[in-house]
Amino acid sequence: MTISIGNDHAGTEYKQAIVAHLEAKGFIVNNYGTNTNDSVDYPDFVHPVANDVESKTVDLGIIVCGSGNGANMTANKHQGVRSALCWNKEIVALARQHNDANILSIPARFTAQQQAIEMVDTFLNTEFEGGRHQNRVDKIPLS
Repeated sequence: MTISIGNDHAGTEYKQAIVAHLEAKGFIVNNYGTNTNDSVDYPDFVHPVANDVESKTVDLGIIVCGSGNGANMTANKHQGVRSALCWNKEIVALARQHNDANILSIPARFTAQQQAIEMVDTFLNTEFEGGRHQNRVDKIPLS
C-alpha cells in the first residue's frame, strides 16, 4: 500500500513519527511535508497529497497541520478527495466506514503523537461499509 503524507511546520514531528511507523510496517510513503519547524504555507504540502489521491497514484493520504482545518479545507478542494478532520480513533473509524474518507487530516496541536499514530492505524485498517453510506457519498459533489 502506498500512502502520501504532507505537513506544515506544526506537524513536522508527528509526520516523522508517522512515516517511521508506516515504513516499519512495510508501507511505501510519499513524503511531501516540510522537515523543519520553520513557518511554511500548508497548501504547498497538502496539494501534492491531494493530487496523488485524486489521480489514484496512492491508496490513501495523511495531512498534518496545527488545527487540521486549513489542510483539510485545502485537500477537499480536489475532485474525488474526501478528507476528514479527526481527533480520535472513533471519529477516524466512522470517517472511513460511513464517508469513505481517503485523506486523514490530523490536528497536531490537539492530539498526542501516540494518539495520532493510533488514528493512522485505524484509518488504514478500517474499510468503507458501502450500502446505505454509498448512496450518501455519491451525493457529495466532485468540486
